[in-house]
Formats: sequence, structure tokens, C-alpha cells
Amino acid sequence: MVDENTYKLKKMLDELDKIRGRHTEMVTVLIPAGYNLQEIVSMLKQEYTLTENVKNKTVRNNVLGAIDKILTEIRQFKKTPKNGLALFAGNVAENEGQTDIQLWSIEPPETLNVKKYWCDKKFEVEALREMVAEKEVYGLLVLDNKEAAIGILKGKKIKMLKELGSLVPGKFRKGGQSAARFERVREGLINDWYKKVAHTAREYFEQTPNLKGIIVGGPGPAKNDFLDGDYLLTSLRKMVLGYENTGYTDEQGLEELVQRAEGILAEAAVAKEKALVQKFFEDLKKGNGLAIYGKDKIMKIMQMGAVDVVLISEGSEDDEIIETAGNFGTAIEIISKDTREGEQLFSLGGLAASLRWKAQ
Repeated sequence: MVDENTYKLKKMLDELDKIRGRHTEMVTVLIPAGYNLQEIVSMLKQEYTLTENVKNKTVRNNVLGAIDKILTEIRQFKKTPKNGLALFAGNVAENEGQTDIQLWSIEPPETLNVKKYWCDKKFEVEALREMVAEKEVYGLLVLDNKEAAIGILKGKKIKMLKELGSLVPGKFRKGGQSAARFERVREGLINDWYKKVAHTAREYFEQTPNLKGIIVGGPGPAKNDFLDGDYLLTSLRKMVLGYENTGYTDEQGLEELVQRAEGILAEAAVAKEKALVQKFFEDLKKGNGLAIYGKDKIMKIMQMGAVDVVLISEGSEDDEIIETAGNFGTAIEIISKDTREGEQLFSLGGLAASLRWKAQ
């Protein structure tokens, strides 16, 4: 889902990403949350002094002009904004020999932890780009008969939630126990272990907002036995997108699971888009009044509060639609054109909406 502020920031980053300097004269300054602005000012003054020694007059003047713009902007703040500050300045004049130094000042939507002064032919926007990337949340579970780890994947970040250890003995019995008795005891302990893992997973996953799915991993057959045994609640079991073999069942195992599950995650994102577009076309075919398309009609009904989600083909983004959606709490989904459903939406004009109720 895309909100208005995220859309605007994405659009600004796209613009910044396209800007290229003729020389290494595009200045990026990233100030982390909680950092002392005076230290940044001192650092920039040192860079200013160093730049005065640059032999190329054009480069020298453009970088000095960019630093001046950034210093002037920083002085507007009494302290670093809550999430930090990102500043970009450089000469964007189209013709050689002309000067048009522009400044972009961005207060990030999330905590900025990077401190950077960067002078290049382009701006450094990756730290902000990651913040506005859609952050689907997925549950991660790796296990064998000895240990388990539970975590979540949010965007590109993996967060460990819980590690567990079992009391299940190895396959070889000790002492004078009979093989049959030992195996019965072991199977009972494995059953208890799987119940414990399922209970702990439930505790964490049910408290995770916007959970889109669960991926399970681990070495050997334990993960299959766990899933086949219906230890997870039905509601969570329905969210399992698939499983992968991993060599570890700790934090390293969670990282390995994410690497191996790229295909599963990609399919999940595509499946989500397909489901939204398919529902739209099904409603359109039924003629039940819950599917509309075209900017004018969407704008009118959105202002009535009846639009649930607006579907926009990639490349067909409309500022007015996005802004109005933000004002009325309407969800926005950007749909790629790489699927048959995405192509259908694009051929319809690239702007469609599913309604909460019939409003025509």
C-alpha cells in the first residue's frame, strides 16, 4: 500500500536519482537522528576550505555554492529533526557554463542512522530509498528437533524474535533402554517440542501487524513433520507460503531462509497484485457497482468515501488521485505490467478502483 507522503517522497527520490552533474559537484549530506548540528556545520566548513583548493574553477564554484546552500538550510534548524535530515544540493543548469544551484531538504519518515558527506556526479539517495520501499511483513520460522528460531522480515530487515531449545535426545539410546521404549519416549518429546514451537510462533505472529505470510525452514525432515502435523493454528497454517531447506536453525538460519525464499516472496507479491486486479475485473463483469475505472469517476466516488482501494498501473501514477486518496484514507496499490492481469489494467487506462459499497 502506498500513502500520499510515501508517494511524494518516492517521486522526489526518483527526480534526484535522475540528476547528473557534469563533474563531481553534486553534494549529499546525511545527518543521523540525534546528531549535533554544530558538528555538521564544522565539518562542512572544513570541506568548504578544502574545496577552495580545487583547481577546476567550475567544479570549485559549484561545490562551494552547494555547500553554502546546505549551510544556510541547516541554520534554519535549532536541532536535528526527530528522524534526522537529508540534504542535497548541486548545479542543475542545463547548459555548460551556467549556474543554477538547487537544494532539496528532506526530513526522513524513519530514523536515519547514516552520517555522510558525499560529493559525486549524482546524489546518494539509497538510505532514503530503502525507507520508502514497500515493507511487507513476513513471519520466519526455522527448526529441527534440537532448536528453533522465530523472526520477521520487514522490507529488507530481519528481526530475531525468539530462540528455543528442546530436550529431545539424539536417535541413539543410552543405557539399557529397549529400542521401542526409547523411540516412544523420543517421539513424545518431539511432539511436545513441536507444540512448544507452534505455541511460541502463535504468540509472536498473532501480535505482528500486517503479517502477509509465513515461511518455514530448517535442515532435514523436521520442518515437514511440523507442517504436516498440523501443530500450527489453522489461521496461521493458511498463511504458510512455503518452506526451504536451511543448514542452520538460529539467527543465521533466518538469514539463510530469506536468501533461499526469494522466489516464494516474489510469488507472494505477484499473487497479491493478481488477487486485487482479479477481484476488480470480477466485480466489473458482474456489474455489481463495486468496480469503476477512469480518473473522473474515481475522483468523484473517492470524495464520497466509498473507494476501498485504487489500482494504478506502474507508470500511470496521478498526483491528484494520490493526494485525494490520502485525504480520504483510501489505499493505493501500484500494479506492475509484468502479468496478464497487470496488462489488462493498463489497457483499461491504468486507473481503476474497488469500492466499499455501491455508490453509483
